[in-house]
Amino acid sequence: MAITYKESGVNVELGDAAVQRIIPHVKTTFTPRVLTGLGLFGSLYEITDLVKDYKEPVLVQSIDGVGTKMAIAGMMNMYDQAGRDMVAHSCNDVLCQGAKPLTFLDYVATAKLEPDILEDLVRGMSEECAQYGMSLVGGETAEMPGTYTEGEWDLAGAVLGVVEKSKIIDGSKIQVGDALIGLGSEGLHTNGYSLARKVFFDIKKFTVRDVMAELPQSVGALLMKPHKNYTKHVLPILDKYEVHGLAHITGGGLIKNIPRILPAHCSAQITKGSWEILPIFEAIQQFGEVPEDDMYVTLNMGIGMVVVVPAAHRDQILAEFKAQADLKTYLIGEVIAGKKDVCFV
Repeated sequence: MAITYKESGVNVELGDAAVQRIIPHVKTTFTPRVLTGLGLFGSLYEITDLVKDYKEPVLVQSIDGVGTKMAIAGMMNMYDQAGRDMVAHSCNDVLCQGAKPLTFLDYVATAKLEPDILEDLVRGMSEECAQYGMSLVGGETAEMPGTYTEGEWDLAGAVLGVVEKSKIIDGSKIQVGDALIGLGSEGLHTNGYSLARKVFFDIKKFTVRDVMAELPQSVGALLMKPHKNYTKHVLPILDKYEVHGLAHITGGGLIKNIPRILPAHCSAQITKGSWEILPIFEAIQQFGEVPEDDMYVTLNMGIGMVVVVPAAHRDQILAEFKAQADLKTYLIGEVIAGKKDVCFV
């Protein structure tokens, strides 16, 4: 008995039609540096004019995904926001080395391709890329029945940035006495959703539409709060001041992410109560009876980025961050002598 690829669950023609729908969105991110359209096996990005602005340009790369936030995006039909979150997460990762993001690549996988959803995802990524001067230079869409269940989508992205070699931020300059400045998050960002889904949907039997007294918005609206992109907030600070370290608070929370940039002889001392704990975190802990230690190692707890700065410039940098109306900024602690860990007081 003969069987076609389409009969096995993969519709190539539908995939081609879907690509045609996303091309206009992707092209909104193109600059003269992008030398290829979509469809070739690789993307070409010219750097001739770019390197003129750097004495020793260093490329910085990172790859990550939005995890099970995609499940919430499906429940809320907010796939475009998941696309924006993917780009924001990636920008923050290379920002931690002091890099300006340049290009982005995406990987979208599902059991059965739905052009409307793919277009929403790519539209969201394109809009976020365009806002920060990045080019979405290519991607891959994989239709894999049997690997994913019907209606399930996965999204990952890779970012390329550039930084002057002499201005690379790697934590090596961090010293005892440095201040820890916390930049506020808007919610869970893109981490901890397996815990959140377990608490809200399995234990409490809520739906994304449910509203309760403990929360200012519906469960779904709060879980889909954007992953904040700190690029435009942090890069101007790096141009004016010496910054010793940047930690993107993703999976692992404050407890696991800050030590990634600490020298062996330093620890981070964080003052509890020095920033606003968002209601969504309080609800997860209360409804799920989640131990506090587990909360701090799983979720960002309201701090999306930690900036380590010299004590001498602490007040000036803090004031500049606080002057940005769309950013919540807190002085959350300091660097002390220790063994590359985090302690709370």
